[in-house]
Amino acid sequence: MSNAGEQKATTIPHVVSEEVVAAGKWVKLEKTTYVDPSGSTRIWETVKRTTRQGNSDGVGIFALLKRTLHKDCVVLVKQFRPPMGCYTLEFPAGLMDENETAEVAALRELKEETGYQGEVVAVTPVTCLDPGLSNCSTNIVVVNINGDDPVNIHPTQQLGDGEFVDVILLPLNEFQTRIDDLLKKENLVVDSKVYIYAMGMVQALAKPNELPVLKQ
Repeated sequence: MSNAGEQKATTIPHVVSEEVVAAGKWVKLEKTTYVDPSGSTRIWETVKRTTRQGNSDGVGIFALLKRTLHKDCVVLVKQFRPPMGCYTLEFPAGLMDENETAEVAALRELKEETGYQGEVVAVTPVTCLDPGLSNCSTNIVVVNINGDDPVNIHPTQQLGDGEFVDVILLPLNEFQTRIDDLLKKENLVVDSKVYIYAMGMVQALAKPNELPVLKQ
């Protein structure tokens, strides 16, 4: 007889096979057969990009615009996203080109989508985006923009065919409040990365006794 506190032996979960069910130019649907921790074989429906060049599909860019006599602002983009059926508020982002590093991709995409030129100050490890649906992944790249530099006084976007992107600047110290104001005025959906960062800024700037108490 086993002890009440004794844990059951588990199997190391692993993927057995991946079968393409349907494929388009940019994404494909696969049937993923895997073994779960109990040893049972199961099926998962998985979406993957067809464009991955390495370990990461692309980059998300946290760009901070710094200007004399102005508040530091986070650079965001607003664009219509067909899967959502509405406009979304996001960090600038894009896919990596072949043999391109996250740093190079981030600066390229930032200039294309916003016109701004900046300096990379940090790059995260590869992070997942929606692991229950897809293996899509990204590196978050932190970029500082010198807004006093002449190249950033009147930035010009370099959008490709079919790209329509509005640039939105929100003060860092009012980030969540300003996002909430936009949501009240417009039919927008906010990218979760953006809103989680905004919540983190509120936590970072609040006094300890003002932090919300989470229910246990």
